[in-house]
Amino acid sequence: MTTPQSIQEQLYKLEPSAIIELFQLQLTAAINGIDSTLYYHAGTNELTADIVFAGITYAATPIEIDGFEVTTKGTLPRPSMRVANANSAISALLLLYNPLQAKVTRIRTCKKFLDAVNFAGGNPTADPTAKFENEIWYIDRVANENPQLVEFELTSKLDLTNLALPRRQVLEHCPWKYRGAECGYTGKKYFDLNDSATTAANDQCAKRYNSCALRFPSGNLPFGGFPGARLQI
Repeated sequence: MTTPQSIQEQLYKLEPSAIIELFQLQLTAAINGIDSTLYYHAGTNELTADIVFAGITYAATPIEIDGFEVTTKGTLPRPSMRVANANSAISALLLLYNPLQAKVTRIRTCKKFLDAVNFAGGNPTADPTAKFENEIWYIDRVANENPQLVEFELTSKLDLTNLALPRRQVLEHCPWKYRGAECGYTGKKYFDLNDSATTAANDQCAKRYNSCALRFPSGNLPFGGFPGARLQI
């Protein structure tokens, strides 16, 4: 993707429009236990409310990022993304779903290109195509978790490919494909992502130890995760 000329022009101005950073966190059922995309922006540049870009609303959330710089040492960057954990909201999300390998898209545009709905008088310069090339990253590990923030260490697709070599990873959630060979569950009892009884059409495994225990009440669980691998607050 080529950076649009409108963005290039802003960079060369003496007083360019403020650069806005947007983040999309994409979870998939096959990897993370749910199909959902969360939209955030860092609330910087005097934009402390939710904002809309290209028709998508991004929630204002305190986010601090660093480590995106590319060096000449031959190693790929491993950025850190710290997200405010107000009311333990992020910790609650981690308790429900496995965050590892979730896709993080970093989008950068300029304030002047945000949708007209963000401005009381509209915005004649709104342009959903005016942005830098998207940056794609993946969550490699939870580096820190406390009542104030949760820190994710990110990795590139190339590093993620290398990490996918045949070996067991120490994950809190079960990595097996539900009803696949390693899972082995063929029962007629069905549960949803909240471990509540449901119909066959809504049958999904939440990848937690308790989810496995519901399906194998007699013991000998094929649970592939490691309970307690991540310290909870």
